[in-house]
Amino acid sequence: MNDDMRVVFESRNRRACADRALVLASAQIPHQVIDDFSGCALIVPAEYSALAISELQLYDEENPPRRPIKTQPFPYRNATPGIIAYVFTIMAFAWLSWNSAFSQDWLAQGRIDGSLVRAGEWWRAITALTMHADLRHLVGNIVFGTFFGLLAGRLFGSGIAWLAVVLAATSGNLLNTLLLESTHRSIGASTAVFAALGLTAGFVWQAKLMSQERWSYRIAPIVGGLALLMYTGTGDENTDIGAHLMGFVCGFVGGMLLTRVRDRLADPHWQRVAAIATPAILVLAWIAAFGS
Repeated sequence: MNDDMRVVFESRNRRACADRALVLASAQIPHQVIDDFSGCALIVPAEYSALAISELQLYDEENPPRRPIKTQPFPYRNATPGIIAYVFTIMAFAWLSWNSAFSQDWLAQGRIDGSLVRAGEWWRAITALTMHADLRHLVGNIVFGTFFGLLAGRLFGSGIAWLAVVLAATSGNLLNTLLLESTHRSIGASTAVFAALGLTAGFVWQAKLMSQERWSYRIAPIVGGLALLMYTGTGDENTDIGAHLMGFVCGFVGGMLLTRVRDRLADPHWQRVAAIATPAILVLAWIAAFGS
């Protein structure tokens, strides 16, 4: 190259220089990349400078800079009341069932029984959520339920979050029962735990609360939810993997649906209504169980 060189492009982004060097190379324009600690520059012989600038302008017009898609701001809510209510509820029902309170066989009346559910005892899909076989079972659901419930409560508010969890978990139990043999038996809040995870993943994905600029970001809530499901939702031979999966799936769908009313989630009235409806559903289900 001659001594009369002109700078036609400079940037701190070395990738930008490399891309434009390819443009000049394809146009058969002699060029050189100057790279130092502060950035890089493209230089060409003076007689090619006008042509080089024209080619680079055309490239810029055809390839405008990508503007990052901003995530939508979302006000996170107080999840503490819902967590406290969840822990108190499952501990209370554990105590009642383990002590055969009111001279009732809570386990027999409340557990999932495939044949009885198919015969019309729908309430078992709800009452089974409050039953636990032993202390280890109970503690596990307290720990994971608190964690996933915290995520859901921060998004939806305590009232709506736990109403959605109960409805999604009930749907998950019903689906799981219908898909398995009629001899299927199960108890535990784990379906609700993974419904809470599904609600969070579905809402975050559908509401685009994470960056959507790259495909890996777009599917991150789904992959993250499934990874947690696989890591925490599979265990020994006593683990009801089907209930965990159905709880997650129903929760995911529910989370997507909740994006349609996202502007109403902050309404204290609806939060109160949901907070009253959630324990009412549990109580009515147990009334139906003992009255059958």
